[in-house]
Amino acid sequence: MEEFRRAYARLCAGPQEAVLRRLRELGGAPGRGRLDLAAQSLSLETCGALGRLLPGAVPFAEVALGDCALSEEGVKLLLHGLCSNTTVKSLDLRGNNLRTEGAEALGKLLRQNKSIRSLILEWNSLGVSEEGFSFFCQGLRANNFLQRLDLRNNQINHQGAGELAMALKRNASLQELDLRWNNIGLLGGRALLNSLHSNKTLKRLELAGNNVPSDILKAVEQATDHNQDRQTILSETQNRANILGKEILSLKNEKTKQFLDLMDTIDKQREEIARSGRISAARVSQLQEALDEQHSVMSSLKAKLQMTEAALALSEQKVHNLGELLNATKQEQTSVAEQHFTELQQQKQEGAEREDKLLHDLSAATEKNLLLRNQVDELEKKCKVQQDQLFQVKQDLTNTTAELKLRAVQAEERLEMEKRRFKQSLEDMESLRLKEVDHMTQHIEASERSMQDRLRRLEAIRIALEEELSQVKAAALADRGQAEEELIKVRNQARLEERQRLEHLEEKLRLMTESRDEAQNCCLKQKQMVAEAQGKANQLSLHADGLRRRLEELQQDLNSKEEEKVTEVNKLKVELQEQIGHLQAERTAQEGLREKIAALERQLKALSSNHREALLDKESEIAMLLEKLRMKEADISRMREEEAQRASFLQNAIMTYVQGSPLGTHSSRK
Repeated sequence: MEEFRRAYARLCAGPQEAVLRRLRELGGAPGRGRLDLAAQSLSLETCGALGRLLPGAVPFAEVALGDCALSEEGVKLLLHGLCSNTTVKSLDLRGNNLRTEGAEALGKLLRQNKSIRSLILEWNSLGVSEEGFSFFCQGLRANNFLQRLDLRNNQINHQGAGELAMALKRNASLQELDLRWNNIGLLGGRALLNSLHSNKTLKRLELAGNNVPSDILKAVEQATDHNQDRQTILSETQNRANILGKEILSLKNEKTKQFLDLMDTIDKQREEIARSGRISAARVSQLQEALDEQHSVMSSLKAKLQMTEAALALSEQKVHNLGELLNATKQEQTSVAEQHFTELQQQKQEGAEREDKLLHDLSAATEKNLLLRNQVDELEKKCKVQQDQLFQVKQDLTNTTAELKLRAVQAEERLEMEKRRFKQSLEDMESLRLKEVDHMTQHIEASERSMQDRLRRLEAIRIALEEELSQVKAAALADRGQAEEELIKVRNQARLEERQRLEHLEEKLRLMTESRDEAQNCCLKQKQMVAEAQGKANQLSLHADGLRRRLEELQQDLNSKEEEKVTEVNKLKVELQEQIGHLQAERTAQEGLREKIAALERQLKALSSNHREALLDKESEIAMLLEKLRMKEADISRMREEEAQRASFLQNAIMTYVQGSPLGTHSSRK
């Protein structure tokens, strides 16, 4: 700091003693990181000297020049020196009445400087000149290093707030902004609130004392709190990423260690393999010796084989004798087979009776299918009733839209009447009143647009409901088709089981091979016909009338096939001993089908109840929307009353201002 003081004394022809005294005090103080010249009236010469000394690296990080009565040229010189500074982190210029040139110099500083993090500009007049303040906002837009900005009591109006909002949309470093005690107003508050939608770094925004409504202030607080939470989350994620990176490095080191350990183990295994190879070579030599011994044993075994061949000749004679005994036993078996054949005929008769019972059960199942179809028709009728209800909802929506349009026309008429009254009462305030009326019309148009959007959403919901109804119909048709397909599958399974039984019986008797082949061919033909019928049913599932007709045709085909099956089974009824268990299994399967049909009916009931609940929910949503419309109308009326009160307050304020101004006093004295 002593060198800085000497350089200042050398550059100034007539250095100020107060500045030198303050520099001495700062040099003797323990904290030398702050240049505090507050409340010192700095001349243009001292400003030029400081501007020459500030570029580059200086021995302090904070500069306090508050209440120094700086001129516009002096501010230019100081800020020009700070443009290339790399150590100053905080700059305090409060209470210096900075205007257009100072605002331009500050904009240049913000463009070029990359070290300042805090800038205090309290109690100045930066917002007086729109051009200068727009230049300052352009510099703030280009800056990506400033974190704190204090603009209290700077006469910033709503236009300046709009410029600040445009700058905040592009700025990505500012965290705190203080705009208390300015003239931002409603429009400026809205512009700043809109800028916070794109700015995600601003944690604190103070707008007290600016005639900003409380709802906008609350929205700004919520947006800044959201940004603060977002930045905390980002910092936590960065910390976690760093921790994960460290863990990954540690894992890599561990993997390298494990790799080296594996290489060591592989080397050891190679050494062990070499040792085992040596041991195996020794064992091979021992095995060769053992083989030589076995060759000698094989020669002795060959001699033994010759002895066994002689014994085999004797055994062949014994086998011839046994063959004669077998012929006698075969004759006995033929007699036993005849007895079994008579028993099988009796069992065939019993099987025919059981098949008649099965046909009766199948007829009962077809009747149940007819009942299910009737239930499906009833569900279609219910769907039509729901469609009628939706049509009524559409009519209600059209009525509500007509009422909204009438209310909008009435609101426009009221606005025109208010315009005429304001023209008669406030001729001097026409420009302000016109702006407010335009704002009201924009607000009403926005509300009308929002209502139109809501109506569109309701129409989309209606379309979605209609689509859901169509989906329910398609699902019901698909469930009905699935039930019929399951019945067909069960029949096919029964047929396959009967084929398996026939195949087992044919293997036991080995006498009905030709009849079995004919039955298999017939079954293959039936499978092909069933596959064709299923393809037709899948293709014509969209048309309900066609489905019913084709289902009847398929049933006729199935009945004819069943008759053919009965004729073929009458021909191939041989040894049906295991049919009792299989018939019981078929009955259990039919009971399972009945349970599935009952479950499908329950699902259909549940779907219908869900649709009713959905319709009730939609009606409740429509009621809520109507209540919101009423609330919006009440808000519009309240806003009109508030604007009328504001206009009366403005008129009274203008009258009091005219009476209290020097022109008013002069006229009163005359």
